[in-house]
Amino acid sequence: MTDTVWALALCPVALVALLVVRRRLPVAFWWLVGYPLVALRVLATYRATMDACGLTVPASAVRRATARLVGREAAPVPPRRSLPLPTGSGLVMRLRMATGQAPEDFIASADRLRHAWAAHAVHIRPTKPGRLELRLIGWDVLADVRHPRRWRQGGGPLSLPLALREDGHWYVRDFRTVPHELILGATQSGKSVYLRNLVCGLARQPVVLVGIDCKWGVELAPFAPRLSALADTPDRANALLDALLEEMEARFRLIGLTSAAGPDAVLTSDVWGLPDKVRPVPVVVVVDEVAELFLAANRDDEKRRDAMVTKLIRIAQLGRAAGIYLEVCGQRFGSELGKGATMLRAQLTGRVCHRVNDESSANMALADISHEAALAATSIPAERPGVAIVGDSSGGWSRTRSPHLTLDEAAAVCRATSALVPALPRLDPFRPVAADESAGVGTPAAAVPTARPVTE
Repeated sequence: MTDTVWALALCPVALVALLVVRRRLPVAFWWLVGYPLVALRVLATYRATMDACGLTVPASAVRRATARLVGREAAPVPPRRSLPLPTGSGLVMRLRMATGQAPEDFIASADRLRHAWAAHAVHIRPTKPGRLELRLIGWDVLADVRHPRRWRQGGGPLSLPLALREDGHWYVRDFRTVPHELILGATQSGKSVYLRNLVCGLARQPVVLVGIDCKWGVELAPFAPRLSALADTPDRANALLDALLEEMEARFRLIGLTSAAGPDAVLTSDVWGLPDKVRPVPVVVVVDEVAELFLAANRDDEKRRDAMVTKLIRIAQLGRAAGIYLEVCGQRFGSELGKGATMLRAQLTGRVCHRVNDESSANMALADISHEAALAATSIPAERPGVAIVGDSSGGWSRTRSPHLTLDEAAAVCRATSALVPALPRLDPFRPVAADESAGVGTPAAAVPTARPVTE
């Protein structure tokens, strides 16, 4: 009797413990409870679920003849599958399609499979002709996103994870693959958090960081110890772009001289083909709130704006080969910013769209990639800052969320990595004062505001 009472008393305690583990440690709960239950459900109902979703094919003539001999009816044949293997956020199966099936059939039925197996999401992608990968997500991985504990730099320099995708994989920003990117988002949408993750990731690498923030530097000034240059007014931004163009032209001359050094010289069309000892350090230019950069109140402002747009277009068109990359941020980006703005947007092949205030803003960012992506961007809830739609020129897109990073944490990373600032003489006149003081350098530079924004 006592054992029965103890068992009844421990059952609620164990149930509460499981609920706490599920809430606090969803990965551990998935490995202990979620994966075994879902895997058994998938194995037990696989044939019936595929048949109900219309993903089966009629049995072969041999099977039909064999079934007639025993007085039965041959059941439809589902795709061949592998065992459901666990992952950090769900499980994955390899499928082999039958004759006459196409990947689009499975992708269209992904939502039906999700409901049939009581999963949070089901993602299907082709791996090779005739084969698919079915990835089942056990819970909402975007509810609580944290930085990866370990990240292998397998993709080389200028490659860093910035946001977790809804399929459990990390969105990796690789500047050598997608050199320029456009980031859009309304106030409090998480755009600044994404930018902080980007700056902190680059701060740990041998990269020249250049900031253009015409809101008097309130967004980028905290990162001054790691910045090689910072422009906080349109006039200084115009002069800084001139210096970047001079640097780009010098790098192209270096590429030409190295390729023409002799018959044994290695031919190359960009800086990454140069020998390590002569290769220039890559430059990443972060333009925050591009609308402030292009505002014009009179004809002189319009001339300056048109000149800056032209310079940015030149950097976007030719900068990849010279190792100069653009990261442009703003709440809106379109033809209303002035002559050439649409042409500049076309050069920014990477797109990240957070929550926006209207549908036209989402279309500006994603409509030329995928209309479905633009519709997904308009459905991002306001209570989930950091969620964004990431797309590229290939037409692929995914829903992501950046790990939360406060301004103080990002500024601390920039102070700790201030010794990694590469030397680039052309940018010395634009070195922020805070960076010179931390490094003990007395070169003159324009003052930047020390006040920090009070909101994220």
